[in-house]
Amino acid sequence: MSQNTLEKMSIEQLVERFVATALEQDRAVRAEKNALFNRLYRQMDAIENELKQRPGDQRRALIHLLKHQNAEVRLRAAFATLTLVPDLARKTLQNISDWNEYPQAPDARGILMGLDDGSYTPT
Repeated sequence: MSQNTLEKMSIEQLVERFVATALEQDRAVRAEKNALFNRLYRQMDAIENELKQRPGDQRRALIHLLKHQNAEVRLRAAFATLTLVPDLARKTLQNISDWNEYPQAPDARGILMGLDDGSYTPT
């Protein structure tokens, strides 16, 4: 997906693409398709950046995804919203970790540890 395509999308379309990409990432990680996951990760990063640079930092449109049924969607939404709603995003990460939702739990734990020791600063 090109940057030009993302720039033409509405906020709602970007959120839909965010969810679809996270769901694809979930399938890729479960199938151990690392190259596909990495490509999808870059797409997710581009979607998040497009939302971030929209007036008012439109990553706010992802906050409701912190309650999504899929752990990968919640994980990615938590990463994306840590600077906007740190307590809620952190609680989401903690829940993924506490509930040991595999394969997302190790990523959630890693970010929580990084936040606690200062080695990870959300942007």
